[in-house]
Amino acid sequence: MTITILPAQAHHAAHLPEVERSAGEAFGQVPGLEWIADDAVMSEAAHRCAIEAGTVWVAVGADDKVLGFLNAGQQEEILHIWEIAVVAGMQGRGIGTQLLRQAEGHARSLGLVSVTMTTFRDVTFNAPFYRRQGYRELDADALPAHLAEILRNEAAAGLPVSRRCAMQKAV
Repeated sequence: MTITILPAQAHHAAHLPEVERSAGEAFGQVPGLEWIADDAVMSEAAHRCAIEAGTVWVAVGADDKVLGFLNAGQQEEILHIWEIAVVAGMQGRGIGTQLLRQAEGHARSLGLVSVTMTTFRDVTFNAPFYRRQGYRELDADALPAHLAEILRNEAAAGLPVSRRCAMQKAV
């Protein structure tokens, strides 16, 4: 199957909540995190705003069907990945890696120093996946301000602090 990674356009926004919902199904098999599979997703309007910022990419199949997306935002000299989502039936086929490479290339083209994210340290398709892509877990006591704030906000939203971490890769 041919997959194309391209900058998201306004018309893609209508498809992203369903991609996010489908991707979240994987958490239904993660002990203690099953609730995420049924959690709320970003609205089409919120996705549209993110797309307007120019740091959302989509993975589309030959039929132009959206199979995944990566949503990021620039924080000074850093590109922060907010989310990578791939539809349930297409996970494990390299789409997330392709989206990640696109974001890293974008960061390099802007002269940014790194790409960051927060993620679950013990979920196989989270931190272990990112480690294989060259990301390293940051020491919780020495986090950049933006990452410390994101982790605090995640904790306030109910994500288990002990399972979360921040990761970074120099570009």
